Amino acid sequence: MASFLSRLFKFGSQNMAIDLGTANTLVYVQDRGIVLNEPSVVAIETINGIRKVKAVGDDAKMMMGKTPDSIEAIRPLRDGVIADIEVAEEMIKHFIRKVNGKRTSMFNPPEIVVCVPSGSTSVERRAIRDAASNAGASAVYLILEPMAAAIGADMPVTEPVGSMVVDIGGGTTEVAVLSLRGLAYTTSVRVGGDKMDEAIVSYVRRHHNLLIGEATAERIKKDYAVATVPADGIGETIQIKGRDLVNGVPKEITITQANIAEALSEPIGAIVEGVRIALENTAPELAADIVDQGIVLTGGGALIHGLDEYLREETGLPVSVAEDPLSCVALGTGRAMEDPIYRGVLMTA
Repeated sequence: MASFLSRLFKFGSQNMAIDLGTANTLVYVQDRGIVLNEPSVVAIETINGIRKVKAVGDDAKMMMGKTPDSIEAIRPLRDGVIADIEVAEEMIKHFIRKVNGKRTSMFNPPEIVVCVPSGSTSVERRAIRDAASNAGASAVYLILEPMAAAIGADMPVTEPVGSMVVDIGGGTTEVAVLSLRGLAYTTSVRVGGDKMDEAIVSYVRRHHNLLIGEATAERIKKDYAVATVPADGIGETIQIKGRDLVNGVPKEITITQANIAEALSEPIGAIVEGVRIALENTAPELAADIVDQGIVLTGGGALIHGLDEYLREETGLPVSVAEDPLSCVALGTGRAMEDPIYRGVLMTA
């Protein structure tokens, strides 16, 4: 244990912490903070049967849904874990090069800490470790996502106090009760931002016979999503464009925030159910602490308007949103790498 920690902190300036998310990848470099935040998307071009990387990150995401047959925009992570290891390796390599610039050296490769969902299997964790290793890391360490989120949200994870974090990411929602640098209870619900996008696409298709793309659904979610029907029963109106499934021609329709709340009721219900199950399985003394400490929401899903209030009503507990919910996991992963007080949460296997 001591030897791996001493190696981890040896070349401090190069060490990296990576929040390898389903939707976005954030890179934290020791002593520099978060230096990269880009979509987890890779555009692959196939010419004469040979695949090569065309674009990564922001550039690749702009191509999604708009590529010719020879180019495919791929998201190599699904439900928080690697679905395509080769493409994931290329993506991590690209981000490491982008962060390091000309400082990358084969004699001084970075050591990397990567966060993983608490519900990931040993096979899925090995895939993440292998991808980072093959991308040029000299050593790879893992940290559980809810622990990283709690550290990033400045929760008292090292103290003998129970606290609950709900991290709503792109692929998964991590619900955990933490105390004394450990997870007293954790559950990983495979519902997140992606399922919300799919729910919006499905709702518009079912109720309006209109096919919209993933990017349109994501924009609607980010700009207009609400957890409950607005007080006036309508809320804001939204103009959306897509393909009419009856006539096969482009078409524009108007929907309301109330429609979006209806579309999102199932995925949000699954998240609330995950929180309920965690509370039911929490030890009495820790549950008493959560009554005082409350629940902290992190991740992109925490930004859905009214979600904290809805969860407050459903659980009867105080619910707050972290100061910077989108960056909590990356910040926590970085702090676990830098600060000796958190060293015990890192895993080598």
